[in-house]
Amino acid sequence: MRRSYSTFLLCLLYVAPLAQLGAQATRLDSLDVFVKAQMAERNVRGLSLAIIKDGKVAVARAYGVVDDVSKAPVTTTTLFQAGSISKPVAALGALHLVEKGTLSLDAEVNAKLTSWKVPENRFTTTEKITLRRLLSHTAGLTVHGFPGYDVSGPIPTLVQVLDGAPPTNTPPIRADTTPGALWRYSGGGFTVAQQLMIDVTGQPFPRYMQTAVLGPIGMTSSSYEQPLPSTRASLTATGYYADGTPVRGRWHVYPEMAAAGLWTTPTDLAKFAIEIQETLAGRGHGVVSQATARQYVTEQKNHYALGVGVQGSGPTMRFGHNGRDEGFDALMTAGAESGDGVVVMINANDNSPMADRIRDRVARLWGFAGVQARPAPAATVAARIEPKRLAAYAGYYEAQENDMVSLAANPDGSGLQILVDGRPAENLLTMDSARFGSSERPFRVAFAMDSSGTITGVTWAAGEPGERRVPRVSPLPGALQPRPDPDQALGARIVTALAALRAGGAALAGAADVTPGAKNDFGRGGSSALDDMVSATYIGEENVAGRGIRRHGGEVARVRLYRLRTQNGERYLMVHLTSEGVVTDYDVVAR
Repeated sequence: MRRSYSTFLLCLLYVAPLAQLGAQATRLDSLDVFVKAQMAERNVRGLSLAIIKDGKVAVARAYGVVDDVSKAPVTTTTLFQAGSISKPVAALGALHLVEKGTLSLDAEVNAKLTSWKVPENRFTTTEKITLRRLLSHTAGLTVHGFPGYDVSGPIPTLVQVLDGAPPTNTPPIRADTTPGALWRYSGGGFTVAQQLMIDVTGQPFPRYMQTAVLGPIGMTSSSYEQPLPSTRASLTATGYYADGTPVRGRWHVYPEMAAAGLWTTPTDLAKFAIEIQETLAGRGHGVVSQATARQYVTEQKNHYALGVGVQGSGPTMRFGHNGRDEGFDALMTAGAESGDGVVVMINANDNSPMADRIRDRVARLWGFAGVQARPAPAATVAARIEPKRLAAYAGYYEAQENDMVSLAANPDGSGLQILVDGRPAENLLTMDSARFGSSERPFRVAFAMDSSGTITGVTWAAGEPGERRVPRVSPLPGALQPRPDPDQALGARIVTALAALRAGGAALAGAADVTPGAKNDFGRGGSSALDDMVSATYIGEENVAGRGIRRHGGEVARVRLYRLRTQNGERYLMVHLTSEGVVTDYDVVAR
């Protein structure tokens, strides 16, 4: 009997781990299918992720390829640019210096800056710029983010970036509101913090961060070196823009390292998140103390702490950050007490909710703390609708200033698709002749028309009280056919205005047919979207007067549409005009 009882116990010991392994395999299979489907729909080349469970890196997975040329597979050691997730890691480096007494959170930073100082002005007479305010985006400093620099072009020094001096491609970093008065995201503030850390340590920023943060935590694949040395550069993915074109030179160089310059992997960022969790629990590697870690995740303003976003409290409190560099997006979220989290990195700029969906799928599959039950979708069955009416609803709509979303008819006629960057992002099923509901969340839209039956916009409702009116910008240009231009003189003036917007500088300052706001915002030149244009053909115009569309301070009254032939295929140009026929913005779209 004793032998039989012992055998029974041994069986139990083996069966339990086998059951756990089976559950893990099922979760991974489900995750793999979901991730691959999302990547295919959004044309994302490569993706890497890491899952934290019970305070450990429980899963590391890689999907897709590093580029279209080599087709080399992404691995869990492939390096991605972290974008603004560089900020929470850099912030820990600054807090390490606070811990040592080298810096103070609440002292004026100009007292410690030596290579450069924040210029004083009327905004800094009563309130000063401090490290706490730099790390919490409350310092009143300018420059939201940084586009980086072509690997083959000139790279400015950090002081040149701070002053906006050539060859810098961003404005000077200056206080333009009272420090502490409001929360406003500022990569410029973290660039000042980078110079501060360099000045007080006497070390290059990558070396200091390696010694103080990356090394102690064990982030062996991570580096702030810009550009990367060849040994690490061979491990990188190639970045791709939202339209699918690769970043020239594979990626950009970021001298603004603290704000945007970290090269890393999801596994290393998971180690970083675990370090915060462990330090909050009184353990960790001693980069900062438990008390400082608590300050690190204490909200200062607008759900932002000292370099990291925060939400919730107690057992369900979470910290994290999103990131974007040219051709790369990233997401990191973790529970402060629950010991769970996920990091997702892709070699693409994707403006859809894809990364959020993957995060939510992981949270449900691995049972993260505080995960809410999935809300019921607005629609589950599609009502019948005339194809002609459905097609009429397709078009571009101004979700917010200078941020369009496009709607297209579903191929199966069941409703509409929300398109982001020309690719499907969400299905809206037909509820009746003018209302559509999301098949995955409590979101619905209702189309508005004027007395003549012209569609003027939609009303959005996302399940909570309140609705929002979103004006229509134009039909989908790809559905229109070329026609004679009824105002060729206006067309010629538009060509001249667009050339000035693209050039910036003196050419733009002297342009007669560009609004003052556009001159100010395009002063350093426009995007490269028109660089490969071969020809443009007029295809139509939308009268949007009175719809409340504004671009760069100008009220948009008309939108002119053109079909472009480019070296990379067909595109469409939308030119936004005031009632006087002056250009206030332009967009190049895929369909």
